[in-house]
Amino acid sequence: MFSHLFLGSNDLAKAKVFYDALFAAIGGPEGLLIADRGRLIYAHKGSKLILATPNNGEAATIANGGTVGFAIDTAEQVEAWHAAGVAHGGTAIENAPGVRPAFNAYLAYLRDPDGHKLCALCQL
Repeated sequence: MFSHLFLGSNDLAKAKVFYDALFAAIGGPEGLLIADRGRLIYAHKGSKLILATPNNGEAATIANGGTVGFAIDTAEQVEAWHAAGVAHGGTAIENAPGVRPAFNAYLAYLRDPDGHKLCALCQL
């Protein structure tokens, strides 16, 4: 249904370090930084994640109540995703990575360096 997801960032260089680590943990490519356009682009499994400095010149802010979900292939990749995020400037939030019986899934949550809430989900 979705072609891409667009998130604001106040520091694309810092975001690139963080997201490159997340994507590497799940077998994805590093991001393409287009500095003169203020864009950082990731493409993986038919979807795109784009981080950008806001066009209006104001600071990027987080979506209160919003979560970006990543479909992950294995529980081990969820663990690697979470560890890479924490090691590269992210913040662990909510419960530790693990099985959530109500969702029949293995989940992990992080906040990226700009404060966006991220979730890795492996359906069991």
